[in-house]
Amino acid sequence: MAFKSLFLVATCIATLAKAAPAMLRERQAPADVPDYVLKYAPVVYLHSDETYFPTDLKVFLDNTTPRVNYNEVSGPSKPLTQDNVNQMGNDVYLTSNDDVTKDPEWIKGTKPDASGKTNNAITATVIVNDKGNGNVDAFYMYFYAYNYGGEVLGWNKLNFGNHVGDWEHTMIRFLNGEPQHIWFSQHANGQAFKYSVVEKTESGRPIAYSSKGSHANYAMGGTHDHTIPNLNLPGGVLEDYTNRGTYWDPLLASYFFRFDAGGNSFAPYAGTESSTPTNWLYFKGRWGDQEYPTSDKRQVKLFGQAKFSSGPTGPADKQLNRNNVCPDNGKKCILRGILVPRTAGDDEE
Repeated sequence: MAFKSLFLVATCIATLAKAAPAMLRERQAPADVPDYVLKYAPVVYLHSDETYFPTDLKVFLDNTTPRVNYNEVSGPSKPLTQDNVNQMGNDVYLTSNDDVTKDPEWIKGTKPDASGKTNNAITATVIVNDKGNGNVDAFYMYFYAYNYGGEVLGWNKLNFGNHVGDWEHTMIRFLNGEPQHIWFSQHANGQAFKYSVVEKTESGRPIAYSSKGSHANYAMGGTHDHTIPNLNLPGGVLEDYTNRGTYWDPLLASYFFRFDAGGNSFAPYAGTESSTPTNWLYFKGRWGDQEYPTSDKRQVKLFGQAKFSSGPTGPADKQLNRNNVCPDNGKKCILRGILVPRTAGDDEE
């Protein structure tokens, strides 16, 4: 009898040991996040030669100073945090304390480990907009401290669109818990697809390919020309490069929020209020440096394009209550029904 009990104990210990690595590496999502928002959450493949990885928001704020017209402005008591950055005005640029051309270590972010987790770094944010009647849009936001812009004809001596701070996202539109469409942000626009046609993991999660340096999200690996927004060709003057390099699972180190479109407000899910800072979502300024003037030796401007452009606005400015799968930006919303770069889809919204 004693031998049988010892055997059962040993079996239980062995089972727990096998499960422990998975349990320890995951950041538990709040219990009331809709299960389908997690089940169908995208995974991301970063390029195999990526240099600038996802970045923790606190690390970014620790290394930036609020400036307007390149001059430091008064604001909340230092240090700048996720709890007080919303006190800054919408004309503020969170400006790097370092010369980014020197590649300070912090702008390189945190490379995901073998499980896809950015250890000790919260690098993603999930925002759920429940519109009622089974209609839900789930936004999966990804943050990087630095964006390396496109190279003209692949020549690294002439590149444009570098900037400190980089917010990218995918969005999935659900109907009664079933994914219908998915949006991939890319530079000034992006691409929308029927959910059924995109690549998925063995567990059924969609795959986003993050381009080298620029972090634009694509539904396919390979080369993508982005000279003209919404016209994704397999080659051209300004190219993005994607492949199955480093695997990243943003869910393992993410914040989770509800979005109330009527009140234009955000709320952490129940039980996570004390551990989930929210105020940073209300910051309306720029996450990064202001475009450098031509008097700055780092700057180059050619045909209206700047080597160093201004940093982006944050998640609240990504049209979280959009009508179409695409944001309303004056460009045609093409809902693609096949998984190839093309200028028109089988169906349109």
